Parts: sequence; structure tokens; C-alpha cells
Amino acid sequence: MQFFSSDFKLGILGGGQLGKMMLYETRKWDIYTKVMDASPEAPCKIACNEFVEGSLMDFDAVYNFGKDVDVLTIEIENVNLDALEKLEHEGIKVYPPTKTLRTIQNKATQKLFYTDHGIPTSPFTRFAYTSEIEDSIHNGGLDFPFVWKSAQFGYDGQGVKVVRKMEDLENLPNVECIAEKLVDFKNELAVIVARNTKGEVVTYPVVEMEFHPEANQVEYVICPARIDEKVAKKAQEVALKVSEEMKQIGLLAVEMFQTQDDQILVNEVAPRPHNSGHYSIEASYTNQFEQHIRAILGLPLGKTESKVAGIMVNLVGAEGHTGNVVYENMEEILGMDGVTPHIYGKRQTRPFRKMGHVTIVDEDMVKARAMAQKVKETINVVSK
Repeated sequence: MQFFSSDFKLGILGGGQLGKMMLYETRKWDIYTKVMDASPEAPCKIACNEFVEGSLMDFDAVYNFGKDVDVLTIEIENVNLDALEKLEHEGIKVYPPTKTLRTIQNKATQKLFYTDHGIPTSPFTRFAYTSEIEDSIHNGGLDFPFVWKSAQFGYDGQGVKVVRKMEDLENLPNVECIAEKLVDFKNELAVIVARNTKGEVVTYPVVEMEFHPEANQVEYVICPARIDEKVAKKAQEVALKVSEEMKQIGLLAVEMFQTQDDQILVNEVAPRPHNSGHYSIEASYTNQFEQHIRAILGLPLGKTESKVAGIMVNLVGAEGHTGNVVYENMEEILGMDGVTPHIYGKRQTRPFRKMGHVTIVDEDMVKARAMAQKVKETINVVSK
């Protein structure tokens, strides 16, 4: 099939920043794109060939959107799977496959998949409702501390809470959920695996993630991870096993814990470009967004090695600020060597909302990390 400067049409469900960065690559190759998002001001709107306003969870909206595309992909997992399944049956190529998305979309199903396929993960208990947890604690079925996770619709630290005492359960939504054993870890790591429609597979280097303690969001992504080579190899092997068992096509970002005794436990996965791969735009030979396009179109996969050390700093809305966004001290960070800001195009900020990211590259990892700290301390995402 001819993809470039042709009648081929790529559909993308979701119009956020991940889709916007994917569109940088489709525009580079002159691939025709059609995007759907519920927001009329979605970041993707300015860069796609066609934009459709509609709910990603609505069967008719998703089905009608996908009927006239050749390949359909996602930039967010929360989409109507019944509609995708119908489109698949009618011959539309959907990547990641609906079967993979059904496994991933529900965190309880995802965790069961790991245990059923011999993939190391933290012990967990599944609950139909949060209200059942208290009885389990009283009956000795569950001990503090543990991590409560909503089974569905959690993202960017939402739908997750560390529970250390009974009072921490108050005000949690009464939904299907899991309670995971709290892992004593040295590092939080991630590996992105790319698999194309022909079965070719590559992995990116292991990255290390530093989280904001209150927002439960990634603050820094560091590549390469500052870990022993044996641990890195083990992490890549586990990520490859997850990708193989899930039969994923496209990208699969595998988030993991490195325990105190250097075991690797899978936390969760995302079947799409991911925050942990943003560094690759400046630091890698083939960035994650181009790689995803290559994979879902069955093109040869690109080189995943890094050219230089890369660190990504998330730009999130400052606490106490809601409204029209202002990026303070942007000129100052633009004057720093090796610093590239990415602004996502969201006009409204709110506390901890992802508004952009900054990549810092340097041949010296120590210098890159010091510069990342300086960037973090300099730029502020506030409201007017």
C-alpha cells in the first residue's frame, strides 16, 4: 500500500499532546490524517487533515469515525472497544488490536494477565467495589500498606492512592478496583517496545523515572537509566515478554519497579507513545512517535539507540493556578544549552495538568541532570 502523498487515510482516536506529536511525523511524510476528540480545542486540531468532534467512548461516534480510514490507532486507551471490534470485523486495521486493548483498559484484567502468563508483578487483590476493602482488612485478607487503583479510567496519577490506614479509604470512589502490595523499590523504570505488523521487534533503552510525591506524576525521565547493565538487560527481557504475550502492534510502554534485591516487577503498560519516551524526540535516532507510525504501517523499524544522554522534564500546572496559561521564564530556559521546550497547546492550566515538557540533551549525563534541575526550578506554568 502507498502511504505517502496518496489517498491512504490514518485515523487517530484522541486529540491530545501524544496525537499532536504523532502528527509531526505524519506531516513529515505527507500521510493523510483524521483525528477525533471530544474537545473542540484539542491540540491535534491544528495539525491533522480532518478533525471530528466526538466522544471516544460513544459507540456510534467511534464506529462512524473509523469506517472510512485505512488504519486506525489511538493516543489514549479509554475508547469504545465494541466499536473498534466491529470495525476490525469489517476489515479496518486497528492497532493496537482490540483484544490487546481489552486486556489493558481494565487494570484488574491487566494484572490477571501478568499472573496468568508468568510475568512478574506485585501481589494484588481484585474488588468489585471499593467498599469491599474494609471487610477484607477486618477479616485478615488485606494488610496495610497497599496501593488502591481504580480498575478503569485512571491516568496521570488519577485513580491511584497509597492506603496506609483505614482513614485513607475515605472519599475514594466506590468502583471496581485492585489493591496492590506496596513495593519497596530502588527505581521506577520503563522500557518501550516497538512491534510492527510483520512481527519485527525492537526495544528502546531502559529509562529511569522520578515521580512527584504528591501528584504521583513523572517529573523527570532519565535515559539511559542509572542502573547496572544486568538489571537493564533483565528489564528489557521482561518488557519483550509482555509485548510478545500481548501480541501488541505499535508501541508498548512497560512501566516497572526495580526492587531492593534487583528483581523486576511490571507495574502497568500503555499501548501507545508514552511520557517515558518523550526524550527520544531530541535524543534518539528514531523518536517514539515516528516508530509508532512505522510499526502500525508495517514499515521497517528505526534505530532505537540514543545519540546523547536525554532527560525529560514534565511541565505541569502550578498548584493554586487555574485559568489562561502563562509560561514564566521561557526565554531564560531557551538560553540554556541543549534545552528544547515542547508546549502542548492547552490554553487552560490547572494544578498538575500536563501542559508541556522540556528535553535536555548532553553527552555528559551528570551535566544533563543538573541542567534538568535548573530548568525545573526556572520555568513556571501559572495562570493570568
